[in-house]
Amino acid sequence: MTTLLNFQRAGSGATVLLIHGLFGALENLNALAKSLQKEFDVIQVDVRNHGDSFHNSSMSYNDLANDIFYLLDHLNIKKCHFFGHSMGGKIAMQCALTDPDRCLSLIVADIAPVQYPPHHNEILAGLNAVKPEQLTQRRDADEILSRYVSTPGVRQFLLKNLVKTDSGYRWRASIDNISKSYDQISMPVRQDRKYQGPVLFIKGENSDYITSEHRPTIAKLFPTARARVITGTGHWLHAEKPQEFNRIVSQFIEKNQD
Repeated sequence: MTTLLNFQRAGSGATVLLIHGLFGALENLNALAKSLQKEFDVIQVDVRNHGDSFHNSSMSYNDLANDIFYLLDHLNIKKCHFFGHSMGGKIAMQCALTDPDRCLSLIVADIAPVQYPPHHNEILAGLNAVKPEQLTQRRDADEILSRYVSTPGVRQFLLKNLVKTDSGYRWRASIDNISKSYDQISMPVRQDRKYQGPVLFIKGENSDYITSEHRPTIAKLFPTARARVITGTGHWLHAEKPQEFNRIVSQFIEKNQD
């Protein structure tokens, strides 16, 4: 039995679905959502094992895309614009490749449709080292995580998953399922079909998630794909230069209305 993803919805017009990245939650894209809600019907989702959505041991891109389709069916949405950042970008690509007729346009932020080598091992080790049931204060979790993750901003982002309840702390995301499914998350999207509709890849200038080596694969799967580079940004380009980023996304969607 398929379970419904947690979501938020606001605005009116053509539907735009926003999908966050690994270790994130729907509120990570609040700035983009608020910008788009002026003209569009915007849906933000928590993907499985993240935010307030259900937990499941599989995180294959086929399953993650099917979660999105199930939500769209539940909301009686036949077509929408898909946006995804990082892992969310892979989910959005998988959706467009699996059912092109449902995709009005595709916007992918700083990720390619390829397999990546493991590069979150230290983060996963740090998150697994934090035992929420043993914590008495949040800064204890930060101290433990700092042994694995040196950048304070990254730790701050990761620890948004740590929530306090009446009975103590708990992980909001399923760190266990994410850890066990990490090989699946690193995998490429499906390679046996093309999406011929409008596609925009947005890259952070200082990020290495999209490189020249990825261009042939992008061109093969998404023949109409265009690219924009936001200077002075890294992988978190939507948070580093939100006004420029939001404008690029909005303008692309406006040009590709059904």
